Amino acid sequence: MYRIKAWICYLFSFNLAYFIDAFRQLVRPTIMGETASPDPERAEEIKLLANEAFKAHKYSQAIDLYTQAIELNGSNAVYWANRAFAHTKLEEYGSAIQDATKAIEIDPKYSKGYYRRGAAYLAMGKFKEALKDFQQVKKICPNDPDAKKKLKECEKAVQKLKFEEAIAVHDAERRSIADSIDFHTIDVEPTYAGARIEGEIVTLEFVKNMIDDFRNQKCLHKRYAYQIILQTMQMLRALPSLVDINVTDGKHFTVCGDVHGQVNMFYILVLFVLITEASRFPFVKENLFFYFDKLQFYDLLNIFELNGLPSEDNPYLFNGDFVDRGSFSLEVILTLFAFKCMSPSAMYLARGNHESKNMNKIYGFEGEVKSKLSDTFVELFAEVFCCLPLAHVINNKVFVVHGGLFSVDGVKLSDIRSIDRFCEPPEEGKYHMLIACLFFHLIYQMKLIVYVNLRVFFIFIFYWDIAT
Repeated sequence: MYRIKAWICYLFSFNLAYFIDAFRQLVRPTIMGETASPDPERAEEIKLLANEAFKAHKYSQAIDLYTQAIELNGSNAVYWANRAFAHTKLEEYGSAIQDATKAIEIDPKYSKGYYRRGAAYLAMGKFKEALKDFQQVKKICPNDPDAKKKLKECEKAVQKLKFEEAIAVHDAERRSIADSIDFHTIDVEPTYAGARIEGEIVTLEFVKNMIDDFRNQKCLHKRYAYQIILQTMQMLRALPSLVDINVTDGKHFTVCGDVHGQVNMFYILVLFVLITEASRFPFVKENLFFYFDKLQFYDLLNIFELNGLPSEDNPYLFNGDFVDRGSFSLEVILTLFAFKCMSPSAMYLARGNHESKNMNKIYGFEGEVKSKLSDTFVELFAEVFCCLPLAHVINNKVFVVHGGLFSVDGVKLSDIRSIDRFCEPPEEGKYHMLIACLFFHLIYQMKLIVYVNLRVFFIFIFYWDIAT
């Protein structure tokens, strides 16, 4: 029997007891079936406690307390807007939008509802949606200085988008930046003392040397960075949008979640594993576990130290969100790409919502690449990210996608295979399968079911408002 190990990589300085308690509180109302009688006075007391937790930057605790207040008085728009604000602080923008929308439904004249939702849209790069909300805030509170500032920011962003659309070259006419680069013509200075690729083949020795250089905060020469990215891009282009993986009996396979850096928050983005048959759950309980760790580059190396380097006998699937929110995103992505070049069947890569221009501009990868390499690399990474597959199926049983379940019924694997993924996620318009594959972990609230036994501890995650 094959063995799958799945690592959701997201918590820094992980505290197991606090984690279990936090998620017990999160799932208590839905899983345990507990209900609370309306009690507005008690709800107000809990809200004040939540406000104190928020002021102390304990945003997860504040969310839990606001949730308790909502259970006691769900018709108070303030509680929903406050919880939306706490979600925003944790960069849980999908949940923030949901809560702010609920606040607006309760009180259409409540300006903070529109403000919180607009701020979440703005953080996600949804400038047109944010503009509408801040325009509404201005109507309700015309003298609010913060709203005016946000409104101007959105107006400038929307104008920029319109200008870019007006001068944009049609996809069919646009020349790939990759086609204009020939790394063979780039000279390596004699003074360069870092890792070198001899010829066309990326070897394990080179990867180890490169990792050692990165560990010591040294840079890889642009020639070799170009070579790794271009070779990876060539391989990814040839792959379908949905990749089938076969793990033979007696072998193991490791799946890793988000590896981009973020040290200021306590939440988990989803590595969603869909099991097609309920009878498979006993197998999952014995063979699947999640290891929680907040990753930057050095923590990525820690996984390799604990679990072994990628190889034909030790393959990995990294399930998106490789970059942003840290100072070592470039080192992470070059390491993953180098292993892909070294041994394509030892390293599988899927696209996450952070593998996109908009997110890279907002969350730091673009600036990091410009600082360490050049503007050309920014465009090159944007192209290669569009080539990443969207999902994987392991042994025709386990479906792995960064986003989650789809909001429409009847989606088939063949539908995912047919997605034209070679583009940026669409900003607006009707439901789009590409958006679903990348972003739905931000949009829908999670319901977590925890299975614990003596041999394995793991968390299986469902999107309750779709799956139930």
